Amino acid sequence: MDIEKLIAEITDEIYNKVSSDARFSGNNSSTCANLAKYIDHTLLKADASQEQIMKLCAEAREYKFASVCVNPGYVPLASKELSGSGVKTCCVIGFPLGATSTEAKVQETIDSIRNGADEVDMVINIGAVKSGNWVCVKKDIEEVVIAARGKALVKVIIETCLLTDEEKVKVCAISKMAGADFVKTSTGFSTGGATVEDVKLMRQTVGPDMGVKASGGVRDYKTAMAMIEAGANRIGTSNGITIVKGDGGSTASGGHACVGCGNCKKKCPSGRVDIIAANNY
Repeated sequence: MDIEKLIAEITDEIYNKVSSDARFSGNNSSTCANLAKYIDHTLLKADASQEQIMKLCAEAREYKFASVCVNPGYVPLASKELSGSGVKTCCVIGFPLGATSTEAKVQETIDSIRNGADEVDMVINIGAVKSGNWVCVKKDIEEVVIAARGKALVKVIIETCLLTDEEKVKVCAISKMAGADFVKTSTGFSTGGATVEDVKLMRQTVGPDMGVKASGGVRDYKTAMAMIEAGANRIGTSNGITIVKGDGGSTASGGHACVGCGNCKKKCPSGRVDIIAANNY
């Protein structure tokens, strides 16, 4: 059976499951007491300094987050700072567009693991998805999985904001076929972030044994819990401390909690002036 036919059959099967079980939930709230173990403490901004990465790692050690997620150039530093802590070093691959060649992603993966990465979050070839080139999509993921096998977990960033529901299902199914460990909603650098609906759909597609990471716009306890209830077992965020403290997302000055509208520039239109533009993490 060719891959296009197989993916079509899987997509039909998933849609049938979703329509017959619209209230699917991946996790019971009683399992979510220790939120820290869900958090990938993240800093991926281009201007992130060495001091900021060191602070990120210190926070992760203190709160015992699942991992620290950084760009590949900071993997050696993060790995050193996290040594002996039990917190994993995670980095992004082909980030944020996913438009580099498969070979480039493979080499970036090998280099990152050599430098201390325990987990890699790769961006899919989004253009190949939009072109319906499923063979290319599968190969792109599969080659990274092979490069990381036995050395690091692989999370596949599918950039849900750019895909139709049908494409989301297909990419998740392909990621599972390719042997990835997780599917992940977003880079946080495109037109939108994680939604409860997307997390539910992704969990429905991959089943109970594969990871689902919600990333992009998860900034407070309430949103994090909604993602976990929908089926996420990792949360990518730069607001991990706020989340584990149960903060609802209000600012120290009483400003409006960010709703992820995407309209912010230098000042949030809803009044929150501390929002960082163009950073959905």
